[in-house]
Amino acid sequence: MHTPIYLDYHATTPVDPRVLDAMLPYFGPQFGNAASGTHSFGWQAEGAVELARRRVAALMGASAGEIVFTSGATESDNLAVKGVVGAACEAGHGAPHFITMASEHKAVLDSAHTLEKAGCRVTVLRPRADGLIDLDQLREAIAADTVLVSVMYANNEIGTIQPVREIGAICREKNVRFHCDAVQAFGKVPVNVEADGIDLMSVSAHKMYGPKGVGALYVRRKNPRVAVAAQMDGGGHESGMRSGTLNVPGIVGLGVACEVAAREMAEDHARVSGLRDRLKARLEAELDGVRVHGTMEHRLAGNLNCSFADVEGDALLVGLPELAVSAGSACNSHGGGGSHVLRAIGVEGEWLHSSVRFGLGRFTTGEEVDYAAGRVVEVVRQLRAARPV
Repeated sequence: MHTPIYLDYHATTPVDPRVLDAMLPYFGPQFGNAASGTHSFGWQAEGAVELARRRVAALMGASAGEIVFTSGATESDNLAVKGVVGAACEAGHGAPHFITMASEHKAVLDSAHTLEKAGCRVTVLRPRADGLIDLDQLREAIAADTVLVSVMYANNEIGTIQPVREIGAICREKNVRFHCDAVQAFGKVPVNVEADGIDLMSVSAHKMYGPKGVGALYVRRKNPRVAVAAQMDGGGHESGMRSGTLNVPGIVGLGVACEVAAREMAEDHARVSGLRDRLKARLEAELDGVRVHGTMEHRLAGNLNCSFADVEGDALLVGLPELAVSAGSACNSHGGGGSHVLRAIGVEGEWLHSSVRFGLGRFTTGEEVDYAAGRVVEVVRQLRAARPV
């Protein structure tokens, strides 16, 4: 076993060797531009992109024509939220109403803030203490001018899996479009946009053992067809919704990552959830004052977010240089004030500032989990012993 041990799979995942092998030719001899339609180099690149498009679509139960490739989840979220609201404005809906949750990723929350500054009405719902949405509260928030609801499939900090199918049913009943940031869930739990009633869905390759810098947005084309205003102008790529030369190697990698996930998702889920429960049991057996955030019943297999009484989270991380763990979202790791997700579910005081997020994944081993648990127990005891009375 080698250190440091990587336990931050929510921030990013290692590229699966099978994904890397599939990408390599497109950095070398197969270097064509997928938009070059007059020669074999372009045709080869275009064929690779369309195969990847089919693989991404198959994993979510969509059709290939509903997949728009982007640079990643942040762009997908921005395109979905601003694009749907923008299209509604263009259609003469005045200042549309947008609903989201306080525990969403900043890509959605900051987009909501931008819309609010532009004159749109925005409602931000607070999750329950277990991290789940209050469906009655959502139903009451939807108004005649509501055009979009955005709720993430699985939270990137506390791993909570939302009742997506129920949310989709409410939105369909109210004739409101439903966007779902499925970045943490896609490839790890079964996702079906038809059964779940999802109209737009953001995914990212580097959260599912693919490369960084590439993602996709699912946009429903029928029953109903979703209108999205482009946020980037140019050559009219991706059905006019996202201009820009396609990242062929990255797209190929995303496609293969989806193909691998389709075959191995159930096996990965069973093994990783077992390791997560093993880590949790060890920490709770050997330490008092351990508090797990979010529901354990509806949770990502590889997520454990917990706080330790009488311990500062930053001090704990400093004391664990051989473990790659985090205090929350990688996007917020340089900010202060504690996690906005934990604040949203009512976590306060020392519990807010002592949280650690453990992220386990496909390449995590039992030996690594046992070593990590032992080191966390050791360092927590040391920090508590050194704490002034």
